[in-house]
Amino acid sequence: MPNDPGAGKVETFCVLICAFNESERIAEVVRACWLQAPAGVVVIDDGSIDGTADLAAQAGAHVLRNHENLGKGASLKRGFNYVREQGFDAVIVVDGDGQHDPSEIPRFLDAYERTRIPVLIGNRMADVGGMPCIRRWTNRSMAWILNRLVKIYVADPPCGYRFYRTDVLPFVMSDLPRFAFEFEVLIRAAMRHIRIDSVRVSTLYNCGHRSHVAPLRDAWLLFGVVRQHMLAMRNDRKTADD
Repeated sequence: MPNDPGAGKVETFCVLICAFNESERIAEVVRACWLQAPAGVVVIDDGSIDGTADLAAQAGAHVLRNHENLGKGASLKRGFNYVREQGFDAVIVVDGDGQHDPSEIPRFLDAYERTRIPVLIGNRMADVGGMPCIRRWTNRSMAWILNRLVKIYVADPPCGYRFYRTDVLPFVMSDLPRFAFEFEVLIRAAMRHIRIDSVRVSTLYNCGHRSHVAPLRDAWLLFGVVRQHMLAMRNDRKTADD
């Protein structure tokens, strides 16, 4: 069971990196992840045209290439299926743009060893001094929406720095192609009573990298996720009343 408090230790884990045109940073990120995850670093190259895949492979990653840019959600889904097929006990997701510090990977492992909570989300909100105002507003808004929708509190829902025990992945997997995937994962976990907690991580926004988030597009996708689940919950309540 995903929430079994007696679940065994995580003996094997890998780092999963989704990357799209990250040639400036990907080799550095892969090498730093190898120091923390000697069992494996997997890069999903999402149709990059700047040599990202080759640089990741040269740095030691196992690289899976999407034939075109499919979005982060599709890349995560492919990566999750791969790490399950390879028999890893857990996976830690790290962005390929340098905004996550791989030296903080042990924080997730330590938190899991203490709590056995199978889904751990990075929390950058304890130190928002370097975070753009729009990001702060977005993160807090998403935390409020998530709490209202499924009665859980996650301080930093958009954070892509995450730990998953692989046995929970089939229960939380989304079919959404882009950044809304990660938000729906939290909704699915909460609706299945899979425990979620946060791990404090650094706020790194000085890497000179332009975000792949498209505010209008991704806000619309997020609205669609929320609307879909609100309708489903309303229908479930109506069915129960009948």
